[in-house]
Amino acid sequence: MFGPALTGFATGFSLILAIGAQNAFVLRQGLLRAHVLPLVLFCALSDAILIAAGVAGFGAATTALPWLPAAMALAGAGFLIVYGGLRMRAAIKGTGGLTAAGGGGSLGRVIAIAAAFTWANPHVYLDTLGLVGAVSLQFDGAERLAYGIGATLASFVFFFSLGFGARLLAPLMQSRRAWAIFDALVALVMWAIAVKLLSDFWL
Repeated sequence: MFGPALTGFATGFSLILAIGAQNAFVLRQGLLRAHVLPLVLFCALSDAILIAAGVAGFGAATTALPWLPAAMALAGAGFLIVYGGLRMRAAIKGTGGLTAAGGGGSLGRVIAIAAAFTWANPHVYLDTLGLVGAVSLQFDGAERLAYGIGATLASFVFFFSLGFGARLLAPLMQSRRAWAIFDALVALVMWAIAVKLLSDFWL
């Protein structure tokens, strides 16, 4: 059982390790220490649902609805462009970290943004329903369950480490300039991902 669980953990961790829109948002909230626990729980539980669906073999959804990935890519790219614009505006004004320091937005707003980053990203379905589900096919029964648990555990470890570990960087984020640079980088990440989403499906 340990082997399949380790395979699942390694697969899941490698897929979410790259800096993406969702990870950048979790990092920012972690730096602000704003709604970190509900945010990381939401992200990890969302991954758990998608991983469970992938392991259970529901990756055929995109085959049944061939228009779905492109539609989600368009919606996700639009959201990323707008959110990136907001972060770049905050970077230019130099007020991003300061205006958010009082709470980083309401809990509902934070979860809504996290939901958009998570569920409007077609690549998350390709990763969880597609790749994680495909790798799980080498296991059967209890071993497949162990694989799924391992992949899910990777998400919990990653998001909790990212959200709560971000406070270690807090001493570096005490100035307007530091926050402006961070917000500018977040904006560039968002826009780069939006371009990649659009190019993957339309170019």
